[in-house]
Amino acid sequence: MSGAIYPSLRGRVVVVTGGGSGIGAGMTEAFARQGARVAFLDVADADSRALEAQLATLDPAPVYRRCDLTDIEALQACLAEIAKDLGPIEVLVNNAANDDRHSLAEVTTAYWDDRIHVNLRHLYFAAQAVAPAMRAAGRGVILNLGSISWHLGLPDLSLYETAKAGIEGMTRALARELGADGVRVCCIVPGNVRTPRQMKWYTPEGEAEIVAAQCLKGRLEPRDVAALAMFLASDDARLITGHQFFVDAGWR
Repeated sequence: MSGAIYPSLRGRVVVVTGGGSGIGAGMTEAFARQGARVAFLDVADADSRALEAQLATLDPAPVYRRCDLTDIEALQACLAEIAKDLGPIEVLVNNAANDDRHSLAEVTTAYWDDRIHVNLRHLYFAAQAVAPAMRAAGRGVILNLGSISWHLGLPDLSLYETAKAGIEGMTRALARELGADGVRVCCIVPGNVRTPRQMKWYTPEGEAEIVAAQCLKGRLEPRDVAALAMFLASDDARLITGHQFFVDAGWR
């Protein structure tokens, strides 16, 4: 395995939401290769089953749990089942989101509610579900995935950016509330990461514009985001909490 190895992650119970594709799949694989016991949640069955098969030779191999995160009762039940099967959840990676494009004029109240449910609400309730066991253990890590989009004010994403901005506020609030019990909460803010989904939105010319705006000229990959997550989840980051950390190649 290339990259850093964190002995403190071996055997840890890790849950990755939206872990079947894109950045989430990078997280799932990276934690599994650290020897963590990983369960990943998603609704994209084909991608998730393919990832599960691809990583089946790892010991322990990550397991896929189908879960609609907009159904909070189903999410709570799924997390409780994982804890029963694998042990108390020690690392939660709140990754799942959807960045469908939209204009201000197109947003209805129903679409507002749906996008907030998809991009913000489940992070809070997943954290609520895992917090008691983390507090009882005196340690635990919650990593929330933000987005550079609202920092840059990118077009056609106003509702998505509203949710992502809220994630950073939620991170700071939960870090304060849970810190006295040894639970750390951080936010990872990716730049434009090269995933199949992102390639739907960008032409080669658009990609070139992004790279030109970066201080570093490489294209970000899911493994670059996962590398930061490994450090923040490990005991090496034992006194790091309450802040956001950018992985964006210096995109301005």
